[in-house]
Amino acid sequence: MPDQHVRAETADGIARLTLDRPEVLNSFNHAMAAQLRAALDAAAADDAVRAVLLTGAGRAFCAGQDLAAVLPAAGEPDPDLGDIVRDCYNPVIRALRALEKPVVAAVNGVAAGAGANLAFACDFVVAAESVNFIQSFCHIGLIPDSGGTFVLPRLVGMARATQLAMLGEKLPARQALDWGMIYQVVAAEELDSAATALARRLAGMPTRGLGLIKRGLNAGLGSGLEAQLAFEEGLQREAGRTADYAEGVRAFVEKRKPVFVGR
Repeated sequence: MPDQHVRAETADGIARLTLDRPEVLNSFNHAMAAQLRAALDAAAADDAVRAVLLTGAGRAFCAGQDLAAVLPAAGEPDPDLGDIVRDCYNPVIRALRALEKPVVAAVNGVAAGAGANLAFACDFVVAAESVNFIQSFCHIGLIPDSGGTFVLPRLVGMARATQLAMLGEKLPARQALDWGMIYQVVAAEELDSAATALARRLAGMPTRGLGLIKRGLNAGLGSGLEAQLAFEEGLQREAGRTADYAEGVRAFVEKRKPVFVGR
């Protein structure tokens, strides 16, 4: 379909989502944002999906907002950018963080603006060594959205977050790895196989347990110690009632490799 901007394929427990507007470096318009949100919701609801792999078509991962899509027509008022953030980007970031299945970003090319922060919202980032991450907002008088002002200080501290946000300089993948922002850097020709192998490994793990880990990490970002200890108690109670926990214990006692079913 000509207006289909996100390709979704499911196999071997992995939902592979590909941003597919290569002619504009997979930059976002309203339709692509809505389709990505729908694809993430579908992955969350599908019990056969136990991991998600997100990547981009062509030579970019995502270049952020398609600026041509927000230019007003002659005589029309400027669009409210806050409305665009609220309606397009915030639902995608919320869906990524609420998805209680591991998400791997395979960053195949430039990740700029919202595209960079989309990658950082995933659980694992595997990047080609030629990739640059760019907080490009400052170059047009904007602020890092898509969770940028939230996640960057938590990933690298306030000083480096300020540097990235206010200078908008290219951050090479190797430096992002050194700063602890991403999981792995590989040669471009190895990216797909490396990211797929990671997603496959995660898909074979206890999915409910991984989802509860993600829920706990999300909660810990805004919680005090006592509240978080109580929250962990509840999560552990829920984890202890899963089939995968029972299988893990049996496998340990029987000295064999566990076979997890994701429940």
